[in-house]
This record gives sequence, C-alpha cells and structure tokens, in this order.
Amino acid sequence: MRNFCNIVKQALIFSACLFLLASCAPRLHERGGASYYADKFKGRRTASGEKFRQYKLTAAHKTLPFGTKVKVKNLNNGHTVTVRINDRGPFVSGRIIDLSKKAARRLGIVQSGTAQVEISYKKRKR
Repeated sequence: MRNFCNIVKQALIFSACLFLLASCAPRLHERGGASYYADKFKGRRTASGEKFRQYKLTAAHKTLPFGTKVKVKNLNNGHTVTVRINDRGPFVSGRIIDLSKKAARRLGIVQSGTAQVEISYKKRKR
C-alpha cells in the first residue's frame, strides 16, 4: 500500500510539472473549421462593443481575450491572415473561428463559405 501511494504521488508531481510546462508555451495552436460573417451583421455591435465591419481584419472566438492577434492559416491552400479578436463565437459545432469577409477573402474561403484552418497566437503575459 505504501509503495502504491509513492507511485501515485510521483505520477501527480510529474503531471503537475507537465501542466506547468505546457502552460508556459509561448505560442498556442488550434485546428478546426472557420466560417465568415454574413452581410446582415454589418454595423451591429460585437461582444466587445465595437461595430462590426466586413472590411476590417477581425474575427470571433469563443474564449480568447478581445484584442488578441491571431494568425489564421487555411490548411487547403496555405494562405494566411492575421486578425484581431473582437467578438464571441462561432456557435456551430466544429468551428473555432468566425472571420470578417475581408479576412475570408484573403484566405480564399468566400466561395466555399468554410474551410479547415489552424489558428496560432501568443499567450498573453499577465
């Protein structure tokens, strides 16, 4: 029993160390679906309080802080764009980001409406 407790204790310490190392990672990545805002949202207020504009390089993400700069890469064609998070969403299963139309054009997804992307961003210092 005593040996088992030591093994569990070592496993917990090891797990805690891995968690701390992972949380210090300077750049984080996510993969999933991307879509873009319909024109009907033009001029409406975003969750951050600013007006939505299709010609700005902005996006919605469920959890990233407003103002975070995110690099979005279309995995189908390799095109990339950097956007600023100013809204919450998307609320569709499998999607990780909603883009403005300008950002969607740069990624080449206006025709298809969606694409598989990888997003990367730097973790903010506190």
